[in-house]
Amino acid sequence: MEDNELLNIRREKISDLKAAGVDLYPNDIKPQNTTAEISAKFGSLDNEALENLKDTFSIAGRLMAVRNFGKAAFVKIQDYKGQIQGYLGKNVLSAEDYFIFKKLDVGDIIYIAGKLFRTKTNELTIEAQKLILLSKSIRPLPEKWHGLTDVETRYRQRYLDLIANPKVKETFYKRSRIIKLIRQFMDEHDFLEVETPMMQPRAGGAAARPFKTHHNALDMDFYLRIAPELYLKRLVTGGLERVYEINRNFRNEGISTFHNPEFTMMEFYQSYGTYEDLMSFTEKLFAYLAKNIFGGLKFKYQDAEIDLTPPWRRISVKEALVQLAGMGPAEVEDQTMALSFARKVGCKVNDNDPLGKILMAIFDEVVEEKLIQPTFVTHYPVVISPLSRRSKNDPDLTDRFELYIYGREIANAFSELNDPSDQKERFLQQLHEREAGDEEAHEMDEDYIRALEYAMPPTAGEGIGIDRLVMLFTDCASIRDVILFPLLRTKQE
Repeated sequence: MEDNELLNIRREKISDLKAAGVDLYPNDIKPQNTTAEISAKFGSLDNEALENLKDTFSIAGRLMAVRNFGKAAFVKIQDYKGQIQGYLGKNVLSAEDYFIFKKLDVGDIIYIAGKLFRTKTNELTIEAQKLILLSKSIRPLPEKWHGLTDVETRYRQRYLDLIANPKVKETFYKRSRIIKLIRQFMDEHDFLEVETPMMQPRAGGAAARPFKTHHNALDMDFYLRIAPELYLKRLVTGGLERVYEINRNFRNEGISTFHNPEFTMMEFYQSYGTYEDLMSFTEKLFAYLAKNIFGGLKFKYQDAEIDLTPPWRRISVKEALVQLAGMGPAEVEDQTMALSFARKVGCKVNDNDPLGKILMAIFDEVVEEKLIQPTFVTHYPVVISPLSRRSKNDPDLTDRFELYIYGREIANAFSELNDPSDQKERFLQQLHEREAGDEEAHEMDEDYIRALEYAMPPTAGEGIGIDRLVMLFTDCASIRDVILFPLLRTKQE
């Protein structure tokens, strides 16, 4: 009821403005200044120095607060750079502009132009000699817009979140800067940025359930990509020896504080490199980002201080299970014993699951959350790594690592499998897994096998979760806080 009354009051003001011939949505006004520019250049001047300025300053932005004294008001105006105070007075404004002033509401977009001065409380202020209404806000901002905390509202109406919470805006500016820094780092290391298809005839490059769509003209089913991996490795085969893509991936999976069905990753591939080379490369990349963002390698994330100083801890899957999960050396080598341990710690496993799958179920359940400082976990089982090169020391393991920070997987990398015969056998094994009910098992990709038969050079590749990386560098607890429009169930109006 209260909201309806407020809407009616604003609609009455709109009717009055229209009747007076006021254009509610002009499109030919260009402010000459920003709040940050004015504060930076003139914020240190006293009132006498400001009075000697002959310049007129103009800004445009959202009206965020009004202290009305009848024939005058102090207002807060917010543009994309910050806020500044304005003074609107009947004795300064024209009659037409004063009429507009009396019809203003918090939330309106306005333009003011005038001289700078300091108030009795020493606040830098623009005395408006000109006022223009640029866009009338019909709906009032939430009652407590200055501290909008309702999570549902924040994610569904991100525009309100950005208006009300300056820190949210800072997060997305920082996200943009992080991605620019990543591109700069990759370019400096001679990687070529490329684009690969987001609609693919088969879902490949990861173990995940895809989203499916249909192309009418071709009368074909396509899948939104779950990873760009197989296309990037085709490019490596074609002679693009260092490639990367910052890409959107889509996985038909659950939603959590660090899972969103639509997410951003960077994948890159380097010919004549190994997974060990990529561990050093990753340390350098993260250090580069941290130095530019924080000025050093240590920073606070949630309740921990993260230290990115190389070298980072390196531990194999089996070593982690023994040291951090409490398994015995014999248990990590025996399927029956591992199965018993898995059930004891609450893992959902089947009697006929291979040892590698059981070990990873235990790892996910028990070990992950204990990896707070940067840790490279290496030598994953072949059975869950269909695209990774086998380890020379143990053919049941792969030359692969995953990077964990604060209990979350941030990156996944391996020396690439470039033996077409071995790769085909792995795909066939994955097909058996699919037939047995594993919807995330990899599909057969004959064209990718054909590409490998033309000889792909020894290569290492890595995927880094950009959203999780941004969470880390912005101290955000949920992935929804670093995605402008996270996926949500449609709200019934």
